[in-house]
Amino acid sequence: MKKVLVAGLLLSVLAIVMLMAGCGDEEIKEITGGGAPEAFIENKLIFGSDTSFAPFEFSDVDGNMVGFDIEIIDAINEVAGANIEVVKYDFKDLFAALEKGSIDGAISAMSITEDLQEKFNFSIPYFLSGQSVAVQAKNETIKCLDDLEGHKIGVQAGTTGEIEANKVPNAEIISYDTIQGGFMDLETGSIDAVICDFPVVAYYIKQGNDALKIVGDMLTCEHYGIAVHKQKPEVLKTVDKGLGLLKENGKYAELYLKWFGVEPPEYLPGEPRV
Repeated sequence: MKKVLVAGLLLSVLAIVMLMAGCGDEEIKEITGGGAPEAFIENKLIFGSDTSFAPFEFSDVDGNMVGFDIEIIDAINEVAGANIEVVKYDFKDLFAALEKGSIDGAISAMSITEDLQEKFNFSIPYFLSGQSVAVQAKNETIKCLDDLEGHKIGVQAGTTGEIEANKVPNAEIISYDTIQGGFMDLETGSIDAVICDFPVVAYYIKQGNDALKIVGDMLTCEHYGIAVHKQKPEVLKTVDKGLGLLKENGKYAELYLKWFGVEPPEYLPGEPRV
């Protein structure tokens, strides 16, 4: 817990940056939904998750799945009467499994993008994030995204970090199955930088990995959502209902504070309206 709260001190910068960038000051449409859950889902639902993306989903020393996303699903099960089981998937395989119907949904710090919305339904947003650049702490030449031109950049395959990295002129992009591989290669100097979600980089550094640092401004403004198969609208309805109830009863704010050390943006879970 102490380490998580310390990480929150750095993560609080995220909220400040997002506000300055205009990510948090739109008029907000809240989706809460009062009262008891409309119905119980009797059959077990299988949701996939890449459990190598701390603090959202990862394995503890005993091999148990833990993290903010995992506890969100546990809480949805409780308040919405759902029966969701989270199973481990590599992130690169997660979308294909959901598209084929091998799983019913996915929660894995997934950014809601237009491309993904064509394939899957997404819950109301439950987290505000953005991409950041990490370099070695001793590096004094790379200070922002523009300085990455011609350098080796590590990313996790299939992520919005990979999308941003591919915009850098003349850069060599190294894709990893898990972002931990990128962090390790950055520490040894095999690559020059990593582009990844700010909360993930900040959490990694605050776990004692102070050989790395974050440089420059936030590259993007992204919302995470829970993805659901297009043919299962009843599952999406239950997930949204659960998120609304977690906001209403204060459990969402409790979990957010536990994992990030700060209060969540007022509108979350909920969908910004321009």
